[in-house]
Amino acid sequence: MALTRRHFLKTMGVATGVGLAGDHLFSPAFADGKGPDQAAMTIPTYCEICFWKCGAMARVVDGHVVKLEGNPLHPNSRGKLCARGNAGMGLLYDPDRLKSPMISTGARGEGKFKKASWDEAFNYTAEKMLKIKKTYGPEAMALFAHGCAGSICQHMISAYGSPNIVMPSFAQCRGPRDVGYEVTFGMGPSSPERVDLVNSKVVVLFGSHLGENMHNSQVQDFAESVARGAKYIVVDPRFSIAAGKAEHWLPVRPGSDTALILAWINLIIQNGWHDKAYLDRYATGLPELTASVKQYTPEWAEKETDIPAATIVETARLMGLYKPAVCIHPGRHASWYGNDVQRARAMAILTAVLGSWGREGGLFLPTKASLPKIEGKPYPAMRDSVSQMSKYPFAGAEGLTNEVRQATITGKPYPIKGWIVTGTNLMKTLPNQKETLEAIKKLDLLVAVDVMPFDTVMLADVILPECSYLERFDDLAVGRGRSLGVSIRKAAVKPLYDTKDGYSIASGLAQRLGVGEYFPVPTLEEKIQQTCKHWNLSYDELSTKGFIGIPNTASPYITPENQPHFETPSGKIELVSSELKRKGFDPVPRYAPQPQPPAGMFRLLYGRSPVHTFSRTTNNPWLYELHKENEVWLNAKKAKEMNVKHGQYVVLVNQDGAKSNRVKAKVTNRIREDAVYIVHGFGTTSKELHKAYLKGADDQGLITQYAIDPICGSTGMRTNFVKIEKEA
Repeated sequence: MALTRRHFLKTMGVATGVGLAGDHLFSPAFADGKGPDQAAMTIPTYCEICFWKCGAMARVVDGHVVKLEGNPLHPNSRGKLCARGNAGMGLLYDPDRLKSPMISTGARGEGKFKKASWDEAFNYTAEKMLKIKKTYGPEAMALFAHGCAGSICQHMISAYGSPNIVMPSFAQCRGPRDVGYEVTFGMGPSSPERVDLVNSKVVVLFGSHLGENMHNSQVQDFAESVARGAKYIVVDPRFSIAAGKAEHWLPVRPGSDTALILAWINLIIQNGWHDKAYLDRYATGLPELTASVKQYTPEWAEKETDIPAATIVETARLMGLYKPAVCIHPGRHASWYGNDVQRARAMAILTAVLGSWGREGGLFLPTKASLPKIEGKPYPAMRDSVSQMSKYPFAGAEGLTNEVRQATITGKPYPIKGWIVTGTNLMKTLPNQKETLEAIKKLDLLVAVDVMPFDTVMLADVILPECSYLERFDDLAVGRGRSLGVSIRKAAVKPLYDTKDGYSIASGLAQRLGVGEYFPVPTLEEKIQQTCKHWNLSYDELSTKGFIGIPNTASPYITPENQPHFETPSGKIELVSSELKRKGFDPVPRYAPQPQPPAGMFRLLYGRSPVHTFSRTTNNPWLYELHKENEVWLNAKKAKEMNVKHGQYVVLVNQDGAKSNRVKAKVTNRIREDAVYIVHGFGTTSKELHKAYLKGADDQGLITQYAIDPICGSTGMRTNFVKIEKEA
């Protein structure tokens, strides 16, 4: 049901004409189409092109979404959408979308499928799951979850009896960051991060590409803070967009960030630039910290980081001068080198010695308010999960994807025989694709729930096509940042093709698995209405506005009346971690240098695009036109030595002989000589993604080696080296 060009122009003409009449489409009188134009409606939603969940309004004409706009009431969008948010229509009307349930008819990965009815697909899946449960126990099924469907499928798989629910967001992304902050402050920095950028005097970024990773509200705050005169210190081997706005760009040697942080902590304490009164009241362990970091002098750090000692001193003085209004941004993707919890710990300690936790311009405190808990039917007793049984004591609640993969290969600590994968492309997420394929070959069942035929989806035994976020209701999204708020996602249009929402998919499977009582409400819309009643919220008001903020729930800064609470064993900020010490780890971070690239090779760095979300949007017709393929950033001096020209196609070959697709060289002075950089998510091998197929280089295919953090079990993936070969 993709729009024809003629119909699209016709509806766009209607939308433009209506738009000229003003903003009345947002008023309740026209929310249900009861106005001058009976066919025009505005439907509230929240975006799912990335995970920021920005509030949006979908303008609908004659049953077609013709425009998406940011909801001005929503704190994550504030009336604006990024390029990805605007391109939600590209996902909705992408001709390559999954259109009906499919069951594999060939060998796994062969790409042979037959179209099936939902009853056939549900029955086939449930039969396999019940057989696995009978033979191996319910824990032999694992769920790899992301997105709203993942959240709903968690309920189903827990009712089935499996504890093995894992999310790449921990082990392959922000897990070590969260653990580092939790053992220091008793809580993580949240997502979205609680960074008070607009009130900061100094902002420090460690490889955090604001302006390129395009997290909407933070980019707005970034722009405002620059306009207000905030001084940015950007620590990054590459001259990023953020570095272009910085007072100081520190092109650090990859892997030496912790050396720089420890030298900063030492300088700040030794020179009395720390917030002593704050630490005396709220922290413990300052004497031991002081003694531990004394060895990390700026002169020593210069040799490790390639940053001049004078610059290290100057930037430390700058932070001390403007404390506590200094924001040490926690970053997001933190799985770099396998010692990542301790790097995050060092960042958290730096935040603490500056007195910036819970202070204006630093990291603000989350709201203390909450909504009434909704009790449901308790889940059956379960065996410990694979993640809980791992040797990593600080594995988070989101689990360890790599440990489930390893258990699938080895059968230890017990067999994993079935995977359900929702909204995550594991072939583009997990390091060492050969291990992922080896695990998949050992499965009795692989089920994919998704909107698009991504690489992992095409390896599945059963494909259950989810409708896009513009075609469905999803659970209410509760934001607990600066204040408490609730967002609604309503179906803007009816589902295209033979697709279903995540709730219907999970419920359909639950009925056949004998656990249908865990889904007592027929539709998610009815469940949302019940939830609103339980929370004493007006469903009609929420359906019109899209977002309701709960008044008088913000308490972002420490005051005499608003004292912080630290859920650490000591009840204070732990500069010396008692939890790490008890588990046999360094209670204060120590620096350990990383291996350097062999001669003729470069460290492989990767990052994000402002118009793409991982590998999930490279086929989006709108976003594809903006960024069709990635490039490899190569230092100009090194390019000259190798006679590589700007725009020339090259091939990357890693230390294990893995080769990339052809990729254009971006010859530039904006990157260190010992590193190359590419945007993550390109080079799909799914032939069903007709635009994105084999476009650009797949960085994940080059990440054959990884280092596991001994504290939390996350996979450090910036441990690979590549050489540049000219295209044959």
